[in-house]
Amino acid sequence: MSQPTNKTCEVPLPGELDAELEEFWIGNPWKIAREENLSSFERNRAYLNANGENFFEVSHISGADTDADGRSVIAVDFRNTGQLDLVVRSVGGGPLRIYENQLPPRNHLKVTLRGTRSNRLGLGARILAQVGDQQMVREMYPINTYRSQAPAMVHFGLGEATTVDRLVIQWPSGEDQVFENVEANRSILIREGKDAIRPYPRPARSDS
Repeated sequence: MSQPTNKTCEVPLPGELDAELEEFWIGNPWKIAREENLSSFERNRAYLNANGENFFEVSHISGADTDADGRSVIAVDFRNTGQLDLVVRSVGGGPLRIYENQLPPRNHLKVTLRGTRSNRLGLGARILAQVGDQQMVREMYPINTYRSQAPAMVHFGLGEATTVDRLVIQWPSGEDQVFENVEANRSILIREGKDAIRPYPRPARSDS
């Protein structure tokens, strides 16, 4: 079965059908009744979290309100600005859409782990960031959706804070690491059992 992006497109049969296997071909699945359609023109929706207390429906003003029937979505900092953009893939192919985050920039911290006793990527680790009287908890599990996967990196949005007062790494091995007054607006690499925080990716060496 084909599912063209163009709803008026008719894709010709690519070969003979095997009746014994009950094979069939539909050149344009948009013609199937809506209750049986793979897509049924389901519209995408986007919601904006409000201080962890509520959500606002922002599909129209964000441009995400399309009938492309998105199936996979990940949040990735494509521009390396500390702002997470959205990448959406629609069912049956079609265009790959990138929604640029145009909200006012805020402070952030991105954390990558390298395990020694634990697995190399630190999968399963819990990362706690204390900022003032607020504690944020993340787990190192790369987000997986249908045919998509985010990088093995934890992103903390810090708002107006320029430092993380206390950063705790709870490794799968049982070891805990604690770092104080971690500077914001950068990507860091933490190795299991090592006290040093390194920039990530590491800057290129200079012979000058």
